[in-house]
Amino acid sequence: MRTVNQLLEEKGHDVVSVAPDATVIDALRLMAERGIGALLVLDGTKIAGVMSERDYARKVILHDRSSADTRVSEIMSSEVHTVTPDDTVNACMLLMTQRRIRHLPVLDGGQIAGVLSIGDLVKAVIADQQEEISQLQQYIAG
Repeated sequence: MRTVNQLLEEKGHDVVSVAPDATVIDALRLMAERGIGALLVLDGTKIAGVMSERDYARKVILHDRSSADTRVSEIMSSEVHTVTPDDTVNACMLLMTQRRIRHLPVLDGGQIAGVLSIGDLVKAVIADQQEEISQLQQYIAG
């Protein structure tokens, strides 16, 4: 099974973030520009939270709040679970399933090394399974 480090080497280490005092509308624009579903919320270099489309839907839209007047810090998920480059894809999937989350920041020695989404992990599992099937077919064919 692949490690987080291997996934980041393939995917890249790009991290998209906003400050806690950014407006929700600015955060949404950034997510739309980058084609992503969540942002890290950084207070300096420290992770303050994660803001996702789910946070927006549940904490702004459903409460008739204004995206222009609401700060990211008011709706972000502040309980952030992280992984390290040495963690496995399986360990990440287990954590995401248990905690019902879709994004995991990766910390390497306390520094942000990247972010993994559930989509990244599913893609890695499928690729590993396809590789295993191919090897088994080659073995059987002799």
